[in-house]
Amino acid sequence: MTIGTSRPGELARFYARLLDLPVTADESEWAQVRPPEGVAGFTLNFEYERHYARPVWPSVPGGQTASQHLDIQVDDLAAAVEWAVACGAVLAGFQPQDDVRVLLDPDGHPFCLFL
Repeated sequence: MTIGTSRPGELARFYARLLDLPVTADESEWAQVRPPEGVAGFTLNFEYERHYARPVWPSVPGGQTASQHLDIQVDDLAAAVEWAVACGAVLAGFQPQDDVRVLLDPDGHPFCLFL
């Protein structure tokens, strides 16, 4: 998955810490997080967008819509939220489900933690 951002390196470091994965590339306009060689998993790419606008969540008419979000399964929702906030996420003001928590990463992209 590739995520557009105004600051690829910072966002890669955030997700690397959140997910306990290494940053495997960190250039001025592109960064990447993925598991070490030989370990199964997903790759996150962060690409610089010159005219990036933070998404508004939940969406509102005329606001920048989030074009994608990550769903991350966790064993302990409260502990995972606490960890995400310690990493730099912000708990979203609107929470539509009891067993899911919506957070915003440092560049405003929503992501969900769920049991």
